[in-house]
Amino acid sequence: MKIVLAYSGGLDTSVILKWIQEQYDAEVIAFCADIGQEEELQGIPEKARKTGASKCYIVDLVEEFAADFIYPMIQAGAIYEGQYHLGTSIARPLIAKAQIDIARKEKAAAVAHGATGKGNDQCRFELTYAALAPDLKVIAPWREWTFQGRTDLINYAKAHGIPVPVTAKKPYSSDRNLLHISFESGILEDPWAEPPADMFVLTTAPEKAPNKPEYIEIEFEKGRAVALKTGDDESARPLTPGGMLKALNKIGGRHGIGRVDMVENRFVGMKSRGVYETPGGTILMHAHRQMESLTMDREVMHMRDSLIPRYAEMVYYGFWFSPEREALQALVDESQRYIGGTVRLKLYKGAITTAGRKSAVSLYQEAVATMEADAGAYNQADAGGFIRLNALRLKARSANQGKPRLSRKSRIELG
Repeated sequence: MKIVLAYSGGLDTSVILKWIQEQYDAEVIAFCADIGQEEELQGIPEKARKTGASKCYIVDLVEEFAADFIYPMIQAGAIYEGQYHLGTSIARPLIAKAQIDIARKEKAAAVAHGATGKGNDQCRFELTYAALAPDLKVIAPWREWTFQGRTDLINYAKAHGIPVPVTAKKPYSSDRNLLHISFESGILEDPWAEPPADMFVLTTAPEKAPNKPEYIEIEFEKGRAVALKTGDDESARPLTPGGMLKALNKIGGRHGIGRVDMVENRFVGMKSRGVYETPGGTILMHAHRQMESLTMDREVMHMRDSLIPRYAEMVYYGFWFSPEREALQALVDESQRYIGGTVRLKLYKGAITTAGRKSAVSLYQEAVATMEADAGAYNQADAGGFIRLNALRLKARSANQGKPRLSRKSRIELG
């Protein structure tokens, strides 16, 4: 039997590769998705083959990841529980999709992943398998073997001569891609413990960031960032989605942008602590919202915003390839038709400040909004009738059902 393993070269999947061979007496084909891990991909094929893989595929998915997964999610404004930019969550359906492609090419009977039985990733991988390849057998070693934790895995790796980048002294695990890097487990399992300063990879500590702010400009078309202007540029440079995120990661990283430390609610029911670095994604999300503030209709914005928690849940839980996400994406895509223009941002010691925004399709009308004389663009007397109409139901309630309840503090203040 052939089994295609989603392989990263880390502790879990390195042990899994050898364990599957022993338990299933199978040919294991390693598949590694290049989604922006950069130097972490070095030596992956050699390591996989030394550990026993018959083949190792590394597939470049960077641009597909940015254009077809990250950008639609940013257009939706999706942030999970108000903090998490969904960097790991959004990568899993793409990895699983590409893994299925390799399984079909190799005529494999099964796919395997390294997600634990306590985490969200098992759902993300397996819900994608179910949607795209329900005929394939799924092997999830963390739900089968007798290992109790990562200490057992480290000992197994040492016994089998498998080099791993995790030690008992530095047991937290990390997951990196184009959008972010995440850290969890080990010393981070204590939510009171501050993350060690040397743990961070993509970002400078804000207090050590440059003492001079940096200005950048991002151009949007239909809600998608298409060009970037920095202090060294005479004009904005067109960039692919992948190129945009790479550039913003470097800029945001040196200014300490995008660090998040949170306790989140996993899909499987428990709370977990995660630490994240998302420099480019944080900048892009902020800039996109500013572009929308100028060009998106109020009611469309409020309707889309009411659906952000639902969209974020779909990504977090693993329902990317679901009919409900596709239906919601159609609404999001329609909402982005006129989201175009330029946003200017100031980056300084972990903070993003909006310095300006402009658009040829702006809905902002200075002649109407001005507090100075508006030459008849807005008749302030009209507001009286508008308020009276909106007050009708409040007056009816007060007359027939009593006045609204006041807090004790308010009653005291009002006598």
